[in-house]
Amino acid sequence: MATSGDLARLLLSRAAEDEAAAREMLPVDRVTDAIIAFHAQQAVEKVLKAVLALRDVEFPFTHDLRALEEVCASNGIAVPSEIETLDLLTPYAARARYEAPDPATVDRKTALALASTALGWGRGIIDG
Repeated sequence: MATSGDLARLLLSRAAEDEAAAREMLPVDRVTDAIIAFHAQQAVEKVLKAVLALRDVEFPFTHDLRALEEVCASNGIAVPSEIETLDLLTPYAARARYEAPDPATVDRKTALALASTALGWGRGIIDG
């Protein structure tokens, strides 16, 4: 049976894959900001869930980053101020998968910066 630490490390590993995908696609002009923001959103979501898992906090099945941040806060986990605008990425979780219009709430560099900062924070907690 997997432990909460095992789940946290798995989620963090998956977050790192999404952050790496966004980073590698950043200079590719034919890849849209929305696709990079989708991977950034996925990275941040998985980091938040990894930190919650490590602390044995049940987290909802949601892509809403603000909701996950609120679960963190209500469990005494402070999300760094550098990613306080993480909810800019939430619209990309579903809209990037379907034919909804690009939400255009964040540019590719900002999206990657949010993902990278979240990943660094998560690594500090989980890999400590």
